[in-house]
Amino acid sequence: MGINLKTVDGVAIQKKHRATCHCGSVEMELDLPDGLVDIRRCDCSMCRRRSAIVASVPLSGINILKGSDVLKLYKFNTHTAKHYFCGHCGIYTHHQRRSNPTQYGINVACLDGVNPLKIKEIPTYDGVNHPADKK
Repeated sequence: MGINLKTVDGVAIQKKHRATCHCGSVEMELDLPDGLVDIRRCDCSMCRRRSAIVASVPLSGINILKGSDVLKLYKFNTHTAKHYFCGHCGIYTHHQRRSNPTQYGINVACLDGVNPLKIKEIPTYDGVNHPADKK
């Protein structure tokens, strides 16, 4: 399992934390009452290429404040996971998880004031051998 944190390098994770893409076209408010939950990396073909560090929130845990019209959707393979990114700057903001479709994975790098590179010993999930891919 991933790790849980209430602070990252001295920055407190707020119960309602703002997150944005790089250009600011997409702005979200994340419900994080328990801080960052289930922080992880994944080695599936998509996650490997974007090298994101993600945490989980329930589907109700993201409020798009600005830019819902700018978000682009990408799906592949089983088309279960829904990957969202800014149509202007290209930054991946979040995705509806394939392994748990009742949750979003959020890009920790999008959280205001948080540097995910300061998080030590992040576990990597085995996305290459995903159970949904077994025949």
